[in-house]
Order: sequence, then structure tokens, then C-alpha cells
Amino acid sequence: MTDQPAQAAIEIRNLTKVYKGGKRALDGIDLTIPRGQIYGLLGPNGAGKSTTINILAGMVNKSAGDVRIWGFDIDVNPRNAKNSIGIVPQEIVFDPFFTPLETLENQAGFYGVPKDKRRSMELLRAVHLDDKANAYARTLSGGMKRRLLVAKAMVHSPPILVLDEPTAGVDVQLRQQLWDYVRELNAMGVTIVLTTHYLEEAEELCDRIGIINHGKVITDKPTRELIAMAQEKVVQVTVDRDVTAAPDAPCFEKVELTGERTLTITYSKDRANAGQVLSAVQASGLSIVDVVTRDPDLEDVFLHLTAAA
Repeated sequence: MTDQPAQAAIEIRNLTKVYKGGKRALDGIDLTIPRGQIYGLLGPNGAGKSTTINILAGMVNKSAGDVRIWGFDIDVNPRNAKNSIGIVPQEIVFDPFFTPLETLENQAGFYGVPKDKRRSMELLRAVHLDDKANAYARTLSGGMKRRLLVAKAMVHSPPILVLDEPTAGVDVQLRQQLWDYVRELNAMGVTIVLTTHYLEEAEELCDRIGIINHGKVITDKPTRELIAMAQEKVVQVTVDRDVTAAPDAPCFEKVELTGERTLTITYSKDRANAGQVLSAVQASGLSIVDVVTRDPDLEDVFLHLTAAA
């Protein structure tokens, strides 16, 4: 698998999953998730993210390949591998007749955590649910249930926490609280693996990002390096008079009239620079009053890579 298994939180080699009927959800993916990082696992719907996470969680059997969690092979040491990871699933599933405190106590018992080592109230405080410790889980809001799932995944103090779409349907304030807690866990040494459709979250939070499409890994790079791959840049130019038809030039990839006096121009970094774009605007007979540039972001790279794959 690797010469230095101790350096990786999760190692995946040639992981393949073919479902009954022949659907190939994973087509030989390779991933190395470093210890101590916040790692984003991204991809369009149906790309294979959830299948990968379900294999890590022991919910789905792989068809082929090797997986190590914290150095433990999931086939050779399934118990140690399972104890090394906490999974926050996408679906919110609870027994409605248990309180949050009982839910955490039961989960700790399931993992064999001795009573004197359990941290149920500490975890409820960390996710801002200590005041709901003895309320029935069915009375909690969706956001509260999501936070309870995070606490539930941490009862056995795993070194890896996997969050599958954790902020879907959660309001902005609760989302911020959740990310604050995730950052705290990461600062304490917990490796975080995150899937999300909110690309701005991934860009802000993740040290490294892997993108899966059609069951294959199409990129796996540090976040800053990934964003630097974006070739297209956008410049918004305000001119001195109303424009009825947008000018054109060889260095423009795309030009739009986004206001009576505003042009939004897309250009490719490998074919032109901002100075050439502005010169082309002036050469069309327009005087420039103001210029605003927009740097590429993760969404630009994601759309480009997944469209090309």
C-alpha cells in the first residue's frame, strides 16, 4: 500500500465497487488523506462520494481494492479500522424515543467505551445541545439533529471524522457553529473528511481537495494549488457612456453587457493578461472609468474539471 502508512489517515488503492446489475460506482480510485488535515471529497451527484464513505463506514462491501483507516486494513483489522473513524451520515436517522443524552450513552456502549470514560455531556456542550440533553430526539429541529449526529460520531474519540453533507438544510448561524466545532476538533488533531455541495465552504475550510467524477479521481491537490489551476479570469469594466453592443477582441473568451455602461469580460490567463483586455476595450473607442477584477475560485475549477471529465 505505502512505505509510510503512519503518515496517512486514510489510504485507498484501486477501490472498485460494482453494484448488482453492473453499475460501476467506483472505478479503481486511489486516494491518500493525510493525518491532521481537513480534506474535501467533492464531486457531482452520483460521482461515487457516498459509496466511498459507505465503504469506509462498513455499510457497503467493496468489489476490489485496498482500504486502510489509520493504518488498519478494513479486511484484516475491521474492528480497529471501525474504531478509528466516526461517520456523520447525510441522512438524519434517530430513534425518536431516546433523548440526546441517551443516544450518546447508547452509542458509547456500542463502541465499548467504559462508563467512567464517556463524554456525553461534554460532547453535547460542544455542539450546543446540553440544554436539550433530556428532550426527546423527535422534538429537535433539523439543525439540532445534525449537530447531535456529529456528537454521536465522536463518542469513541476517533482520530478521523467523516462529515457527509453535514450542512444540508442548516441555517447560516448553525452552519457557522458546526464549522467552529469542526475547526476545534481539527486543532486537537482530528483528521476531518468533508463532502459538501457548498463549494465556498470547501474552499474556506479544506487544506486539500479530491474531486471524484464518474467513479474516478480526477484531481487530488492542496486547495490553493487547485484554485491556481483555473485559467479563466473575469474583469468588469465600467465605461464613460452607454453601450448598445458589446465590443469584441481576440483576447476575450466571453464578453457580456451587464449594465448600460458595464462590460463583464472573461479571458484566459494562458492567452492574455488584464492589460491586453483593457487595451482592447479602449481600442474599441470606449474610455474606462472603473475596473473590478474577480479571481477564480473553487467553483470555477470544479465546473471546468467535471465538465471535461
